[in-house]
Amino acid sequence: MLDEMQPAEFARINVAYNRVFCPGRLSVGLVLPLEAYAAGAEPALRGHLEAAQSAEELGFAALWLRDVPFNVPSFGDPGQVFDPFVYLGALATATSRIALGTSSVILPLRHPAHVAKAAATADVLSGGRFLLGVASGDRPEEYPALNQSYDDRGARFRDSIDYIRAASSAYPRHEGAQGTLTGSIDLLPKPHGTRLPMMITGGSQQTPDWVAQNGDGWMTYPRNAAAQGQAIVDYRRRVKAAGQPDKPVMQSLYVDVVADPAAPPRPIHLGFQSGTGFLRSYLREIETLGVNHVALNLRFNQAPIEKTLQLLADTVLPDFS
Repeated sequence: MLDEMQPAEFARINVAYNRVFCPGRLSVGLVLPLEAYAAGAEPALRGHLEAAQSAEELGFAALWLRDVPFNVPSFGDPGQVFDPFVYLGALATATSRIALGTSSVILPLRHPAHVAKAAATADVLSGGRFLLGVASGDRPEEYPALNQSYDDRGARFRDSIDYIRAASSAYPRHEGAQGTLTGSIDLLPKPHGTRLPMMITGGSQQTPDWVAQNGDGWMTYPRNAAAQGQAIVDYRRRVKAAGQPDKPVMQSLYVDVVADPAAPPRPIHLGFQSGTGFLRSYLREIETLGVNHVALNLRFNQAPIEKTLQLLADTVLPDFS
C-alpha cells in the first residue's frame, strides 16, 4: 500500500510533528492515563507524572490526552479526568523530549480563541512538542450543559479550524460565526513552529475531501487490514487530488499485553489481547498499510502497567524507533 515515491519527510511544522510522523515508518505512542481501570470507573491518577517521565525514558514517541468535559456514565469512560490543556502545562515541564498531543479536543464545545491560545501556550512551553488533535465530539449529553446544539456541531468545527488557523498569524483577520478578528488586536503566544499541527479525528462531521484538504493529518480507528488499507489509500488520494503534499495517518489501539510472547490475539474493545509476537506483526502490517503512528491505550491491560511499558520498550519499540 505504500507509495514508492513518498517524500523523505512530511511538511515542516514543528518538532513533534516531524519527529513523530515519518513517511513509510511507524512510531509508537501512549494514551494517558497510564493505568488500567474498569468500565464506569474513574482512574486513580497516582504517579501519573512519573509514569509520563518513564514513558519518555523508555523511548515512546508521544503521549496523548483526551478531552472529556463531563463524565457521562452511559459512555463508561471519563478519560484522564484532568483538563487536557492544564495537564499539558504540567507535562511540558515534567518531560523534555516526548511529543504531547490531544486526541482530541472537542472544538464545538470550546471557543476557538481559547483553544488557539491554550494550544500555542502548550506548544511554546514544550519547545514545539505539541500536536493538536481535534474532533467534533460524540457525546450528545455534553452539549446542553454548555448551551450548545449537537446537530450543527460540524459547522462549528469548520469555523473553529478556520479561526485557529487565522490566529497563528500576527494581528489576524478573520470573520466567522464565532467571532471577528479585525487585524487591530493580536492573540499571543504564537506557536513555536510555523503553525499548530492539526490532526483531524475520523470524519468530524465533514466530507472526506474536506478532511483531506484541511487537516495536517488524519486520526482514525482500527479496522481489518483490507478496510484500513483502503481507507488510507482513499485519504491520500484525496490529499493528492487537492494538490497538497502527503500527510500522516495515525490510529488508536487498545491492547492487553500478556506475558507469553506467543499468545494469540483475542478481541477486546477497539483492539486485542495478545503476546508481543502478534503485536509486533500487527504493527508491522499497519506500517505497510501507511499508518505513521499508533497510540496504544492500556486501559484494559491486566499486567502492571510498569511491567508492560518495560516489556514494550524491550521487545516492540526497537522495531519502530
